[in-house]
Amino acid sequence: MTKTGYIVFAHGSRVESANEAVRIVARDLAGALAPHPVLAAFLELGQPSLEAAAHELAATGAERIVVLPYFLTLGLHMERDLPPILAHISNAHNGLEVLAAPPLDGHPALIQILTDRATQLDG
Repeated sequence: MTKTGYIVFAHGSRVESANEAVRIVARDLAGALAPHPVLAAFLELGQPSLEAAAHELAATGAERIVVLPYFLTLGLHMERDLPPILAHISNAHNGLEVLAAPPLDGHPALIQILTDRATQLDG
């Protein structure tokens, strides 16, 4: 079985509590995906970077890395910035398989999430 590591990948924020919220999501997801390791990573304004998180997973023996974008839609960062970062990571680790899941947009659970949020305020 291929050892797969996962990275929850977010934009990053100057508001550190927002970055910490992403790290908490990654820790919670690690429980659901155990025994696979899960790390948080950021494009900018947060640490670690995607490259640093991938390096950490590769150093622990990951043979494959799946990046889980914590982005709602397929925007500029997903289309322009992410592919060269993934290629760089793969090349830096001798062809390590690095894949990216699609953004959250289009997942059927989003309607339920939005419904839950809407009804929270329904008086």
